[in-house]
Amino acid sequence: MSDTPVASREAALRIALAARALNGLDLRALVGALIEKLDAPLTETKLGTLTVEDLRVILAGDFAEQGCHVGVDNEQLKEAIRLLWGQGLEHGDFPAVDAYAEGEMPGSIRVAVAANRGENLDGHFGSCDRFLVYQVGRQEIRLIDVRSTVEADAAEDRNAARSALIGDCQIVYVQSIGGPAAAKVVRAGVHPVKKPGGGAIREVLVELQQRLASPPPWLAQIMGVPAASLARFEDELAAGEAA
Repeated sequence: MSDTPVASREAALRIALAARALNGLDLRALVGALIEKLDAPLTETKLGTLTVEDLRVILAGDFAEQGCHVGVDNEQLKEAIRLLWGQGLEHGDFPAVDAYAEGEMPGSIRVAVAANRGENLDGHFGSCDRFLVYQVGRQEIRLIDVRSTVEADAAEDRNAARSALIGDCQIVYVQSIGGPAAAKVVRAGVHPVKKPGGGAIREVLVELQQRLASPPPWLAQIMGVPAASLARFEDELAAGEAA
């Protein structure tokens, strides 16, 4: 069996949306059940071969003991199959990634955002379908990656795997995050920022962008530069020594 359970981010998105359509089915159990049926890695082509009856058998079969058996009706099964086939996925659900090469935006920071639909901050750290990853500089904001959480949720320690998934970021925006999960995020070198009300990601990032010129202490530490107040103190000290 392949070490990669899901072959592409689109396949991962299909599975995550299908799990949601099935009364919030446990994602790890669904991935395991699909691999048992289709073999790894799970591809869009393989998902497109599934039928409503296949899914009914999967949910009622051996994987019931893994939390994969749920009370769903026929319409829910049909909707889940349509999603697994890739039908009904709105364009906005899968935002386009901007071209980016390392070092192109000097002085920028990398920010992950817990998301479910479109470019919205609408996810909880431990249950969002994906993380959208942005490079944020004083002059521009680029969406550089979309990272599905399907494979992370197949790991034994889901929170640690999710933290590793965004380990190259300096900040992660979430609607909520539990204490143990936050500790693992911090241990991965990422600063969690809670915004319970969520909102359009670009608006949230513009607020962050406006603070890059004169960052508060917590942001200055993340950026590796002196905070504005500390910088002024150092300038005054240097002037005094020169006098």
